Amino acid sequence: MLPAGLSTAPLSRPTPEVGIPEGPRVAVSPGPNLLELDRVSKRFGRVPVADGLCLSVGEAELVGVVGPNGAGKTSLFSIISGDLSPDAGRVIFAGRVVNGLDVASRCRLGIGRTYQIPRPFEQMTVFENVLLASQSGAGLRRKAANENTFEVLERTGLAPDANRRAGQLGLLSRKRLELARALATRPRLLLLDEVAAGLTDPEVAELIAIVGQLRASPTTGSGMAVVWVEHVVRALTATVERLVCLDGGAIIADGLPEEVLADPMVKQVYLGTDDLSSP
Repeated sequence: MLPAGLSTAPLSRPTPEVGIPEGPRVAVSPGPNLLELDRVSKRFGRVPVADGLCLSVGEAELVGVVGPNGAGKTSLFSIISGDLSPDAGRVIFAGRVVNGLDVASRCRLGIGRTYQIPRPFEQMTVFENVLLASQSGAGLRRKAANENTFEVLERTGLAPDANRRAGQLGLLSRKRLELARALATRPRLLLLDEVAAGLTDPEVAELIAIVGQLRASPTTGSGMAVVWVEHVVRALTATVERLVCLDGGAIIADGLPEEVLADPMVKQVYLGTDDLSSP
């Protein structure tokens, strides 16, 4: 049984209508800031997953996030999206403090997120999964929801699989569907959590092409900001203009990707080298 309000009309292409403290090495975001974290902290017992984080993301900016396992990368996303509440500090989105808002409310404001492990509604089709996101996340109805769904399926390369059940998809298509569901909510800020993990080199290349086109957004009329957590570093260096490295819930480097990856501290804690003699 489909959720209430979900259209079961045959899949066909619609006719378009006419018509605070400064962190280390902080890079300056272009244009006004869409997202700001103001001294955000979060602990689980004695373990810090966010330790006085100060981070800003500008409109239409592409930011990559790296760091060793346990650095606080996924927790960072959970704090931004509303899955976790910070112990201290403020999360500011589009000029508004959103600490008291839940995940659904932040989604409607324009914060979209993917998760490391895709969990689609497996008995529903690809089209129905994305349509549900268009309706529940973006608040669209009827023709507008269908048009948004078609557009997102085309942008993510899922249009040929629109009528397949999500449970029949391979890993790459599941990753695409996870991305499509987030895009269908029409986010101003998109949080990508290891969407390239487990993919082959050609599959990663396809994903890079999709993410690289997000700033030219026909859905929103303007480009969206993207923050991408990823262990496949080549995917980030091919896409983002700014790289942030986390360790122990704190930012240890923030700047151009080549500068961050050359940073001695980043090499030590993330790349696993002990060469601290490099300039």
